[in-house]
Amino acid sequence: MEHQPLVSTAWLAENLVKAGVVVFDTTKYLPNEPEDGLTEFRRAHIPGARFFDIDAIADPDTDLPHMAPSPGRFAKLIGELGVSNDSFVVFYDQKGLASAARGWWMMGLFGHDRAAVLDGGLPKWIAEGRKVEEGDPTPARPVSFRPNYRPTRLRGVGDILANVKSGKELLLDARAAPRFRAEVPEPRAGMRSGHIPGSANLPYTELLAPDQTLLPSGALRARLAAAGVDGSRPVVTSCGSGVTACILTLAMTLAGLPEGAVYDGSWTEWGGRPDTPVET
Repeated sequence: MEHQPLVSTAWLAENLVKAGVVVFDTTKYLPNEPEDGLTEFRRAHIPGARFFDIDAIADPDTDLPHMAPSPGRFAKLIGELGVSNDSFVVFYDQKGLASAARGWWMMGLFGHDRAAVLDGGLPKWIAEGRKVEEGDPTPARPVSFRPNYRPTRLRGVGDILANVKSGKELLLDARAAPRFRAEVPEPRAGMRSGHIPGSANLPYTELLAPDQTLLPSGALRARLAAAGVDGSRPVVTSCGSGVTACILTLAMTLAGLPEGAVYDGSWTEWGGRPDTPVET
């Protein structure tokens, strides 16, 4: 299976039982949503899928949510879930396309390009009348995974503070426009509202069709260009907590643009600190 960052439901149905294909539900609900990803997974999931908990496959030593783990921790946890360097890993989520791209991006961060997002996710799969299972995830046979960490794909708060001054990289914020403009409160308590100075806003929902599939590559290119992404300046994506930012990163890849980096702490870190500048 060649490197293809987006696969269709038809492709997955055909390749579901092929050796080496590993499927993950990567659903993460927001703090203001009542659902729980694993509980919903047990109600209905794609046959043979496992659950990829982005809160667990993360750095345990920070109070920020689901920050990227160390290469060693990632390798240990992903290996325990049955992913080797030969696996082709497909990520989906229960909303259509909200958190699946985070799984795809994490695989790339640790050097594994044989990973993809299921276009349209579980809603499209169910709408097409395809089979689902209930109950606990399929147990995995632990294997060895060797990470090739790519730190250039990650940005921390120090990088972003420096970039506010230099403007070398374009910061692209995936949050909804009212949050970006500080017209509504943040879903996390105690957060300031607004955005990082100099950043541009491209709500990830603008890249999706009504059925939660990604727009065709030409349309993605046009939306990205309207937000200032034309390939001339490196791009760093951000959002509320580093999850939907990865949808913008995926869209850039599908549009044939450089992938750039993700600001992992995103607004949860920036808006939660007293020493970071904020625009409203």
